[in-house]
Amino acid sequence: MKQNIYDNPNFFKNYTALRESGINANVFIEQPAIKSLIPCLEGKSVLDLGCGDGHFSKFCIENGAKNVIGVDISKNMIERAKKLYQDDNLNFMCLPMEDMVLTNQRFDLIISSLSIHYIEDYSAMIQKINKLLKSNGKFIFSTEHPIATARKGSNHWIKTDNNKSHWALDNYQEEGIRVHNWFVEDRVVIYHRTVATLINTLIEHGLSIDKIIEPQATLEGIKKMPDLINESRSPSFIIIQSKKTNNN
Repeated sequence: MKQNIYDNPNFFKNYTALRESGINANVFIEQPAIKSLIPCLEGKSVLDLGCGDGHFSKFCIENGAKNVIGVDISKNMIERAKKLYQDDNLNFMCLPMEDMVLTNQRFDLIISSLSIHYIEDYSAMIQKINKLLKSNGKFIFSTEHPIATARKGSNHWIKTDNNKSHWALDNYQEEGIRVHNWFVEDRVVIYHRTVATLINTLIEHGLSIDKIIEPQATLEGIKKMPDLINESRSPSFIIIQSKKTNNN
């Protein structure tokens, strides 16, 4: 299934408003963490998978990348990216990342921010990524943490007297589809995978693991969104940095 929920008008409207507010988990948890792993971008070629509205692609250009290609399935997102960010060395492509064909192109860095959990065939995607990396090229991605995606349904916090008693973890080894209610009811489809699957699939396709981060909220984030203190109890995201170790 190649999901394009971001072209749903209601979802796109609400998601865009959330990102523009600057008060969200991306800003206070995921983005600081993933950017902390980015190597020097000076003169590097970058592929941004699931680029959304292009904010990270632009970040790479602003930090010295030689050229950046952003790929996203959503027409709404790509149109917004082209409107917001224009640069001779920045190009956006509207198509599913699973279908991209970039003949005779190799990249120093492939990045994917919170998009891999939408991919049904993770193994095939990693195989494609390996072929698009230069020797010693890096693949860095964030995804929803398996602790967050394992349990089916939407009510993961168990509450006692309206207080969050504990996070309910269940169905962890049962990989596959999970359906979330996020701006649209029973429409957002993601794929739950164990930590072992996330890591071992990279290794099986010729990538070595450099670092793994289970990020916590920044101090500013906790101040502006007090509930983010619960990231220390149940992490929302996991970020994995890997490197190509073969010449295929």
